[in-house]
Amino acid sequence: MNYKLIIVGIYALFAAVELVAGRFFYREATTRKDLFLDVACTLSLPLIVVPTVLYSGASLTELMLPGSADALSSWPAWSMFLVLVFADDLTQYWWHRLSHRVPWLFALHRAHHSATYLSVRVTYRNNLVYYALMPGLWCSSALIHLGFGPVYVVYASIKLSIIIGAHSSVPWDAWMLERRWAHPILWILERTVSTPTTHAAHHGRHATDSATHYRGNYGNLLFVWDMIFGTAKIARRRPSAFGLEDVAPASALEEFVWPFRAMATARSAAVDLEGTTPPATGPAGAAGRQEA
Repeated sequence: MNYKLIIVGIYALFAAVELVAGRFFYREATTRKDLFLDVACTLSLPLIVVPTVLYSGASLTELMLPGSADALSSWPAWSMFLVLVFADDLTQYWWHRLSHRVPWLFALHRAHHSATYLSVRVTYRNNLVYYALMPGLWCSSALIHLGFGPVYVVYASIKLSIIIGAHSSVPWDAWMLERRWAHPILWILERTVSTPTTHAAHHGRHATDSATHYRGNYGNLLFVWDMIFGTAKIARRRPSAFGLEDVAPASALEEFVWPFRAMATARSAAVDLEGTTPPATGPAGAAGRQEA
């Protein structure tokens, strides 16, 4: 099955739900910059970045391991799926976490959080280089070359559904929050996979909002990584506002493809990996308090 059709189909389904609910366009909150980034980033990932990485990763794997195409295709499907969880989702957890600690990585990721709304529109709103360097994509490309292709289609379909759903302005967990009898089920779900409410906390704008969690909730498919590595915060409500707080503005071009000035700005507010935040404003929020 064509992976592009999978991406488009899953995205279109969640977008349609937002359209029906009247929560897709956000006309009052959307600027020209937002419109450009939402469209350019969303289209460039399946049309440019993913094909390039898949081809390059497969070619490098074959170069290093001649004749390795489909070498692992006899593995059972469950073992392939498990390997993908670690090679793709776990590495993305750490990539995401580092992108809120390392200034130059945050410059590649800040577009994802500069919007003042949370919607499927921002799911893949990142700098082109952010995805091009993502370890999980390169690991996946090598594994697909080795024979994981059919299982990867299933794995990616599940992961995309969780990720896009976690960004949706029509949260699928809302009905569970409103019904006490569903809370035990929700207790398990929100500690296992990323939910709209736990991920919304990660996108919260104001540090004073108890539902905001800048430094955590980095998980993409699995929230269990946050539980294991101590970065989880589970709030039973969404933040009152989304976006970046105390962060110097950047242009659409910088956030999409040319982040070098933004990198220089972020460097002035570097934060170490233990989370020590310098007493600066502006970019300090970007690299430190704003772990969006």
